[in-house]
Amino acid sequence: MDKDFIDLYCERIGPGLWAEPWNAVTNLAFVFAALLLAATVRRAEADVRRDPGILGLVALVFVIGLGSGLFHSFARFWSMLADVIPIALFILLYMYLALRRLLALPLWGCLLGVAVVLVLTVVMPVGFGFSVSTYGVALAAMLGVGGALHLGQRHPAGPRILIAAGLFAVSLAFRTADLPLCAVLPLGTHFVWHILNAVVLFSLTRTMMIHGKRAA
Repeated sequence: MDKDFIDLYCERIGPGLWAEPWNAVTNLAFVFAALLLAATVRRAEADVRRDPGILGLVALVFVIGLGSGLFHSFARFWSMLADVIPIALFILLYMYLALRRLLALPLWGCLLGVAVVLVLTVVMPVGFGFSVSTYGVALAAMLGVGGALHLGQRHPAGPRILIAAGLFAVSLAFRTADLPLCAVLPLGTHFVWHILNAVVLFSLTRTMMIHGKRAA
């Protein structure tokens, strides 16, 4: 028995390459979302097509799908890094863009906000686990930014981010329920997390395309 593989999900019952077929295949949802976003960028105005922030978000959605697909196929430490690093980068980049372009904070405030999120998403997993800290921080950040935009500024991006946060909470619930429901649902529920999360990332990136004007 191969003891080096990482067994974290209900669907996986062994170290085989195709031991998590649903968890692996549903990462195509991220790829599909990235392709839709790329097509939207191509049809957008020139400033959007040349916007490094937007292009970075779209690229990260695509890489998230590839990285997660690798992890659910190989289930090794290197593939786990390919899974979690792009997710963390998306969170940090989106946090910066939201603070800078939507909330219009000064540069120092944006960097401070990103630094706080970085500490919480990188340091806290050591004691609390990646899922608990990183995704909890991401949800809190979405609610905080969305709430500040909607309640404080009546910004049109606020409701969109809050809706995305609500869907992310549902998605996170499916991710959390994967192992506890394993005896009842042998397939697990992690694959639903992929599908819903792809919608969340698409919605967040689309919101930034529409409302996130580049800072002068």
